[in-house]
Amino acid sequence: MNVEEFREYCLSKKGVTEEFPFDKTTLVFKIMGKMFALCGLERIPCQINLKCDPERAVQLREEYDGIIEGWHMSKVHWNTLFIEQLPPKLTVELIDHSYDLVVSKFTKKLKSALDAL
Repeated sequence: MNVEEFREYCLSKKGVTEEFPFDKTTLVFKIMGKMFALCGLERIPCQINLKCDPERAVQLREEYDGIIEGWHMSKVHWNTLFIEQLPPKLTVELIDHSYDLVVSKFTKKLKSALDAL
């Protein structure tokens, strides 16, 4: 998976928007205003950051060389993925996990708004 495929997949998910809140080198993806993915556009190799439950985050880091501790915010809840080093199917699974993790913490009002889209 490359950056454009990652971007297209994120944007295909319900309620997702993208923005450059920090600078023009970090693309952020949000669901109803809540961040679930970041993409460092000028990092080589390309890196994306996704939320992950803490236990799974540690397991994935131990299992795959292409996954390291995230650099954003609460590192225990984020993984940095070198997407070109990972099977696309795994990357999609991790994007879905991050998305679902954020949605699971929505209030009823936000979930209803997302369902209405």
